[in-house]
Amino acid sequence: MRPGIIFIISLIVLENIFDTLRELILKTAINNLKIERYTIKNIIAFILKLISNPWIYLALLFSTLSLFLWLFILSRIDLSLAFSLDSMHYIFIAFASGLFLKEKLGALRWLGTISIVIGIVLVAFS
Repeated sequence: MRPGIIFIISLIVLENIFDTLRELILKTAINNLKIERYTIKNIIAFILKLISNPWIYLALLFSTLSLFLWLFILSRIDLSLAFSLDSMHYIFIAFASGLFLKEKLGALRWLGTISIVIGIVLVAFS
């Protein structure tokens, strides 16, 4: 591995953690907002609830932090490597959604997640 790649991989892990936190926060926030019927009035009320929800702004903060980290990462390594390693968010989301959101993850989904892990390892060491 090239010198400094461990540092960059650590930043990619951090960026993936920010992405995972963002998605967990957004999913939790949106689950609490429901639209009964799709009328203009209900859609406007939904949008107003969204923009007044502090959790949405916390998710935007994690999005912004993730973007800045991603831009720094892209300035240091090849896009093909960065993008492949960025696939770790699939793993983080699977674990986090099962752990925090109590979503059911079947064997086929875990098999797919394990396949992603194998692919990430192969790309990282190529």
